[in-house]
Order: sequence, then structure tokens, then C-alpha cells
Amino acid sequence: MFVNKGEVGIRAPEDYFMLNKSTAMLAKCLNYFFEPSPDQESCKDGIESIGIFLYPSLVKDLFAFDITQSKHRLSYNLKQVQVDRLLENYKESISILLDNPELADEQIIKTKLKEFILLVSKSEEAPSELDFLAGLFQPNEIEFKSVIRQNLYADLSLEQLAALCHLSVSSFKRKFKEAFDESPKKYLTRKKIEKAAALLKKQNGRVSDIAYEVGFDSFSTFSRNFIKTYGKSPSSYRLS
Repeated sequence: MFVNKGEVGIRAPEDYFMLNKSTAMLAKCLNYFFEPSPDQESCKDGIESIGIFLYPSLVKDLFAFDITQSKHRLSYNLKQVQVDRLLENYKESISILLDNPELADEQIIKTKLKEFILLVSKSEEAPSELDFLAGLFQPNEIEFKSVIRQNLYADLSLEQLAALCHLSVSSFKRKFKEAFDESPKKYLTRKKIEKAAALLKKQNGRVSDIAYEVGFDSFSTFSRNFIKTYGKSPSSYRLS
């Protein structure tokens, strides 16, 4: 995925980073979420992106080889890459086709897809295009607790956390209870409040900013849970 305009955050099971004109994302077929950039100025004119999606059947048609014949693996599921001169030129050529769809016949589209695979497989230093694609279609297993820890202070719903773990909500709740011996809501709220308490003692910023920093989307919800835990308001706790 390339970004032509603006900036956007990418949240995946074990990764979080920003994408803008100078960076791109290379991802396997995994769940991830787009999040607004904290830099509102960078998005004042909106966000424009270009996505390139590859499917095994399409790859077979483009290269006439069987990706199951390679055991090559990529060490990542999702990766931020720098847009160098070659990728910048490629992105520009795709933008031209999108602006002039009458030029994009089937043969040109296939040629551009093949060019993309060749460029990226070289930049990733894969032994061959076959090996790169085999690795791209083989997701790496992710440890459940690692996903939770990575996204502990993100403002995510249970449905979104479950999606990052590739589980239904009911299966997620059951596995969470087995892993942490608490319900997701109780554990996540407790950890966020504990971090907020530590930040209140270390930082002089606004209490509301700390609430949002630890993953609450509502200051009233944060304040209510804080009082329930510590018996006093966040402001009083800071002064105690």
C-alpha cells in the first residue's frame, strides 16, 4: 500500500506505525486497522492511497509457477518500507493509469503487477520471485499474549482485539480468561488505570490527555474507573 496524500496509522497484531508519502506497507493477508494520524495538519487535505492486492490464482497466471514448491519464509507479517526512487516511479506510473483508466487494459495491468512483484522481491532480497511470493502467502503464527501486550493501551473494542487475534469474540473472551485469569474488560481496564496512575505522578500534562494516552475514549469513563480503583479522582491522586 502506498500513500499519495496525508498520513495514516496502521495497527496490526504486533505492529503499529505511520504511513505517508515516504513510506509504504507490505502485508500478508492479515487483519489490521487504519487509525487517524495524530498530526491533523498532515491530513487537512484528506488521505489518498493506492493498494495492490495479490491472490494465489493471479500469481499463478502471471508467473506460471506453483508457490507451494517453495519453503521460503518471510520473518514478518506486516512491514513498513521506505519508498525509494524505484518504488516512487512505480507508484507514479500507477497513478497515471488510475487517472487515465482507458489506458489500463488487461495486459498493462498484468505487466504492472508483475513489475511490482519483481521490484519488491529484489528489495526484500528474496532468492527468487517464487520464494518471495511463497513467503508472502504464508503468515507467521502470532503468540496470543504478545498481541494483547502490543495493543494494551490502544483504544480498541473487544471486537477489534478479537479480529487482531483471528478469533470470534466468544473464542477471544474464553482464550483471554485462560491466558490472564481475568475477563478482557476487567484486565484491560485495570492495566490502563495502573498506567494512568503512574503517568499522573510523572507528568504535568492535562489529566484528559493521560486518559486518552492510555486508551480511554471517554474522560468520564476514565474518571469513574479511576475513582473506583483508587478511591479518589485523578487530580486528587496526583496531588496526594
